[in-house]
Amino acid sequence: MIHRTPMLLALALFLALISAPFWLNAYPQTLLTEILIFGLFAASIDLLAGVAGRTSLGHGAIFGTAAYVVAWCQTSAGIDPWMAVVLGVMAATLLALVFGLLAVRTDGVYFLLLTLALGMVVWGVAYRWVSVTGAESGLRGIARPNGLADNAHFYWFVLAVVAATFLALRSVVNSQFGLALRGIKQSSTRMRTLGYNVPLTLVLAFTVSGFVAGVAGVLGVYLNSFVSPSSVALAQSTKGLLMAILGGVGTLWGGFIGAGVMIALENLVSFYTERWAMVLGALFVLTMLFAPTGLLGTVRTILARFQHGTSDKTKD
Repeated sequence: MIHRTPMLLALALFLALISAPFWLNAYPQTLLTEILIFGLFAASIDLLAGVAGRTSLGHGAIFGTAAYVVAWCQTSAGIDPWMAVVLGVMAATLLALVFGLLAVRTDGVYFLLLTLALGMVVWGVAYRWVSVTGAESGLRGIARPNGLADNAHFYWFVLAVVAATFLALRSVVNSQFGLALRGIKQSSTRMRTLGYNVPLTLVLAFTVSGFVAGVAGVLGVYLNSFVSPSSVALAQSTKGLLMAILGGVGTLWGGFIGAGVMIALENLVSFYTERWAMVLGALFVLTMLFAPTGLLGTVRTILARFQHGTSDKTKD
């Protein structure tokens, strides 16, 4: 029965997500949609940070670039929304490729700082290129593609896209390519000795990660119908990284747990105090002190101990 529990919980979660528009009001349904989008964004960061051992602070720029391209295509160029989706994801993937080519030969704090600097360059362009980005005013009124104007229809679309993208990302992590990334995380020198092209592998990982972040960015701009320089700012990258850390780095699933906790707390606590950021900060401190493997990692440890204790009692 214990071994069947995860499958039953997964089935119950799947049914709950599918049926959510039937039993959730508009506001919590919007929050759930946002959680799915940012969970996918956090998973894209976790591919680099948790699997490859390369923490990026430039993913907010990739996320926001996809959003800007979609917004510009619709508000200025008059391009079909579905074509704008394709162009937005392509732009994010191309930007990730450029970031990867520039950053993968560094490691540790240098990788972190270089991706931070690259992200700041994109933020500077968004802030200063007024004719294209609208600067501080941003771009508004981004209409969703045909058939997605209804919030329930848009939610199901987001759920389907997020599920498909996440399953594809998991297949990448569980492939030989994913094993190579884990090897690079453990020792890039040893992987070079074994004949692996470490820079090329990391560039591909950065590009895949950027593609996933671009998908999340496109869904995000259609959720909010608005994009501004804050969408490509450092705070966006930090938000996604903290979600991954809170849920559990290296798990992929943890990004969704972290996104759920952060977004739910942010909206709940902000009803009672303007200092909700302090509550989130305290949560992160407690997580790092008492649950360094994240919420998902802690739950897995507790379940493993429970199963081990149950098996010991059975033997006795």
